[in-house]
Amino acid sequence: MRKRQAKKRPLLPDPKFNDQLVTRFVNMMMWDGKKSVAFRVFYDAIDIVEEKNTDEETTALQIWKDALTNVMPHVEVRSRRVGGATFQIPMQIRPDRKISTAMKWLINFSRKRNEKSMAQKLAAEILAASKEEGAAVKKRVDTHKMAEANKAFSHFRF
Repeated sequence: MRKRQAKKRPLLPDPKFNDQLVTRFVNMMMWDGKKSVAFRVFYDAIDIVEEKNTDEETTALQIWKDALTNVMPHVEVRSRRVGGATFQIPMQIRPDRKISTAMKWLINFSRKRNEKSMAQKLAAEILAASKEEGAAVKKRVDTHKMAEANKAFSHFRF
Protein backbone atom coordinates (compact mmCIF):
# COMPACT_ATOMS: atom_id res chain seq x y z
CA MET A 1 0.00 0.00 0.00
CA ARG A 2 1.15 3.56 -0.70
CA LYS A 3 0.05 5.37 2.45
CA ARG A 4 0.22 3.05 5.44
CA GLN A 5 0.16 -0.57 6.37
CA ALA A 6 -3.22 -2.25 6.58
CA LYS A 7 -4.57 -3.00 10.05
CA LYS A 8 -4.39 -6.58 11.28
CA ARG A 9 -7.92 -7.90 11.46
CA PRO A 10 -8.73 -9.85 14.62
CA LEU A 11 -9.23 -13.61 14.19
CA LEU A 12 -12.00 -15.39 16.04
CA PRO A 13 -10.81 -18.44 17.98
CA ASP A 14 -12.02 -21.82 16.72
CA PRO A 15 -15.11 -23.39 18.36
CA LYS A 16 -13.51 -26.62 19.65
CA PHE A 17 -10.11 -25.62 21.08
CA ASN A 18 -10.74 -21.86 21.46
CA ASP A 19 -7.41 -21.13 19.74
CA GLN A 20 -6.68 -18.39 17.18
CA LEU A 21 -3.74 -20.33 15.72
CA VAL A 22 -6.12 -23.14 14.71
CA THR A 23 -8.37 -20.63 12.92
CA ARG A 24 -5.38 -19.20 11.07
CA PHE A 25 -4.33 -22.69 9.99
CA VAL A 26 -7.86 -23.58 8.85
CA ASN A 27 -8.09 -20.31 6.89
CA MET A 28 -4.92 -21.25 5.01
CA MET A 29 -6.16 -24.78 4.35
CA MET A 30 -9.57 -23.63 3.13
CA TRP A 31 -10.47 -23.80 -0.57
CA ASP A 32 -13.27 -21.80 -2.25
CA GLY A 33 -14.43 -20.26 1.03
CA LYS A 34 -15.54 -23.64 2.43
CA LYS A 35 -14.55 -23.03 6.02
CA SER A 36 -16.77 -25.69 7.57
CA VAL A 37 -15.19 -28.33 5.31
CA ALA A 38 -11.72 -27.11 6.28
CA PHE A 39 -12.63 -27.22 9.99
CA ARG A 40 -13.95 -30.77 9.59
CA VAL A 41 -10.72 -31.86 7.85
CA PHE A 42 -8.61 -30.30 10.62
CA TYR A 43 -10.65 -31.80 13.47
CA ASP A 44 -10.63 -35.24 11.80
CA ALA A 45 -6.85 -34.99 11.42
CA ILE A 46 -6.50 -34.05 15.10
CA ASP A 47 -8.69 -37.06 16.03
CA ILE A 48 -6.44 -39.36 13.96
CA VAL A 49 -3.36 -37.88 15.68
CA GLU A 50 -5.06 -38.50 19.06
CA GLU A 51 -5.65 -42.18 18.14
CA LYS A 52 -2.05 -42.70 17.01
CA ASN A 53 -0.63 -40.79 19.98
CA THR A 54 1.30 -43.10 22.31
CA ASP A 55 2.36 -40.46 24.86
CA GLU A 56 -0.31 -39.96 27.53
CA GLU A 57 0.82 -36.53 28.74
CA THR A 58 0.61 -34.65 25.41
CA THR A 59 -2.65 -33.81 23.67
CA ALA A 60 -3.17 -33.95 19.91
CA LEU A 61 -3.32 -30.14 19.76
CA GLN A 62 0.04 -29.95 21.56
CA ILE A 63 1.51 -32.42 19.02
CA TRP A 64 0.22 -30.17 16.21
CA LYS A 65 1.84 -27.11 17.83
CA ASP A 66 5.12 -29.03 18.26
CA ALA A 67 4.97 -30.04 14.59
CA LEU A 68 4.42 -26.40 13.63
CA THR A 69 7.41 -25.35 15.75
CA ASN A 70 9.60 -28.03 14.14
CA VAL A 71 8.67 -26.82 10.64
CA MET A 72 9.19 -23.11 11.44
CA PRO A 73 12.21 -21.58 9.64
CA HIS A 74 14.40 -19.03 11.44
CA VAL A 75 16.24 -17.62 8.41
CA GLU A 76 15.44 -17.40 4.71
CA VAL A 77 17.24 -16.20 1.61
CA ARG A 78 16.06 -13.15 -0.32
CA SER A 79 17.24 -12.19 -3.80
CA ARG A 80 19.00 -8.85 -4.16
CA ARG A 81 20.59 -7.35 -7.26
CA VAL A 82 23.97 -5.76 -6.64
CA GLY A 83 25.73 -4.34 -9.70
CA GLY A 84 24.26 -6.68 -12.29
CA ALA A 85 24.61 -9.83 -10.18
CA THR A 86 21.82 -11.39 -8.14
CA PHE A 87 22.78 -12.59 -4.67
CA GLN A 88 20.83 -14.81 -2.31
CA ILE A 89 21.05 -12.93 0.99
CA PRO A 90 20.17 -14.72 4.26
CA MET A 91 17.80 -12.74 6.49
CA GLN A 92 15.99 -13.22 9.78
CA ILE A 93 12.23 -13.84 9.48
CA ARG A 94 9.56 -11.88 11.36
CA PRO A 95 7.68 -14.02 13.94
CA ASP A 96 4.30 -13.87 12.14
CA ARG A 97 5.95 -14.80 8.83
CA LYS A 98 7.67 -17.77 10.52
CA ILE A 99 4.29 -19.12 11.58
CA SER A 100 2.57 -18.55 8.25
CA THR A 101 5.48 -20.11 6.32
CA ALA A 102 5.40 -23.17 8.59
CA MET A 103 1.63 -23.49 8.08
CA LYS A 104 1.93 -23.20 4.29
CA TRP A 105 4.66 -25.84 4.15
CA LEU A 106 2.72 -28.21 6.42
CA ILE A 107 -0.44 -27.86 4.30
CA ASN A 108 1.31 -28.09 0.91
CA PHE A 109 3.35 -31.16 1.82
CA SER A 110 0.25 -32.76 3.36
CA ARG A 111 -1.57 -32.33 0.06
CA LYS A 112 1.27 -34.10 -1.78
CA ARG A 113 1.13 -37.22 0.42
CA ASN A 114 -0.36 -40.53 -0.72
CA GLU A 115 -3.03 -41.25 1.91
CA LYS A 116 -6.74 -41.51 1.07
CA SER A 117 -8.33 -38.38 2.58
CA MET A 118 -6.95 -34.94 3.34
CA ALA A 119 -7.50 -35.55 7.06
CA GLN A 120 -5.28 -38.65 6.92
CA LYS A 121 -2.65 -36.81 4.87
CA LEU A 122 -2.59 -33.92 7.33
CA ALA A 123 -2.46 -36.24 10.35
CA ALA A 124 0.46 -38.19 8.85
CA GLU A 125 2.39 -34.99 8.09
CA ILE A 126 1.71 -33.62 11.60
CA LEU A 127 2.96 -36.84 13.21
CA ALA A 128 6.05 -36.88 10.97
CA ALA A 129 6.83 -33.21 11.68
CA SER A 130 6.42 -33.70 15.43
CA LYS A 131 9.14 -36.39 15.24
CA GLU A 132 11.31 -34.00 13.16
CA GLU A 133 10.97 -35.97 9.93
CA GLY A 134 8.82 -35.62 6.83
CA ALA A 135 8.87 -33.33 3.80
CA ALA A 136 7.98 -30.09 5.61
CA VAL A 137 10.87 -30.45 8.08
CA LYS A 138 13.18 -31.31 5.17
CA LYS A 139 12.12 -28.04 3.50
CA ARG A 140 13.07 -26.11 6.65
CA VAL A 141 16.46 -27.86 6.81
CA ASP A 142 17.10 -27.09 3.13
CA THR A 143 16.19 -23.42 3.68
CA HIS A 144 18.59 -23.20 6.61
CA LYS A 145 21.36 -24.90 4.57
CA MET A 146 20.85 -22.42 1.73
CA ALA A 147 21.09 -19.51 4.19
CA GLU A 148 24.25 -21.02 5.71
CA ALA A 149 25.82 -21.48 2.26
CA ASN A 150 25.14 -17.82 1.37
CA LYS A 151 26.29 -16.41 4.69
CA ALA A 152 29.17 -14.65 2.91
CA PHE A 153 26.69 -12.27 1.24
CA SER A 154 24.98 -11.21 4.45
CA HIS A 155 26.76 -7.82 4.37
CA PHE A 156 24.52 -6.87 1.37
CA ARG A 157 21.52 -6.86 3.70
CA PHE A 158 19.01 -4.10 2.95
